[in-house]
Order: sequence, then structure tokens, then C-alpha cells
Amino acid sequence: MPGRTRSSSPIRSTRARALTSSASLPVMNDQPILNRIDALIDEEHALLGREEADAVDREALEADQQRLQEVSVELDRCWDLLRQRRARREAGQDPEGARVRDPAVVEKYLQ
Repeated sequence: MPGRTRSSSPIRSTRARALTSSASLPVMNDQPILNRIDALIDEEHALLGREEADAVDREALEADQQRLQEVSVELDRCWDLLRQRRARREAGQDPEGARVRDPAVVEKYLQ
């Protein structure tokens, strides 16, 4: 999935910007979100790595594909929350006002 690999520069550069923002409100509150994104990326990679091995076990493959879809949606929600927090911070608003959006809302965004 584009933009979600651990070695991808957009993720690293996004994280770097999030951690070094020049806004007056502290950015460290974003760290739990960034940690969750890292964990989801790790899980996504593990699931993708198991796909070939699971090809002989239809049930395992289906379970992994279902989980991969869930991880993808959760990643989208985390990135959306992080973007909301940054936007609020840059606008001089409290980033704590950002809320996790419903998957149906986040999944309708254009990539």
C-alpha cells in the first residue's frame, strides 16, 4: 500500500515534521499516535509477509486479508487524527480538540 512502508520517506518525513513543529503548543502529545502508526505498519508488514505462506491455507489467508483491511482502516484513522491535530495546532487551537473519525467518514476521503 503506497505511503505506508516503514522505509518510505513520506512516513519518516511526516513524523519528523510532527515532532519538530514550530507551533507554540507541545507536539509530544502526538507521540502515542505516532507509536500506534508504527505498530500498525509493523503488523501490516507481518500480514503481507504471511500472504504467500497462507496461500495454501484458505482460512488463514482470508483471516489475514480481513485483518489487513482492518489495519488499513485503522492506519487511515490514525493519520487523519494526526492531520487534525497538526491543523488545529497550526491554527492556534488546542490539538486535544481533534477526534477520531468514524471509519465510514475516513474511508471516503480521496487519497
